[in-house]
Amino acid sequence: MHERDWYDDSDLPDEIQRAQRATRVGWAAIAGVTWLLALAVVALIVLTLVVAVAIGYSMAAMD
Repeated sequence: MHERDWYDDSDLPDEIQRAQRATRVGWAAIAGVTWLLALAVVALIVLTLVVAVAIGYSMAAMD
């Protein structure tokens, strides 16, 4: 018979550490993607404002 019974949970701390590590990596990935999306939105807003100012300036210069 095996020395380890079916209720042996000696591997449990390793599994918990692996799960915690995976959770940290997952949240880091979510935070990174969110940060990149926020940066892209801010860049789009700035680009839109620059284009609007350029169009306004060119319209004023035409008069």
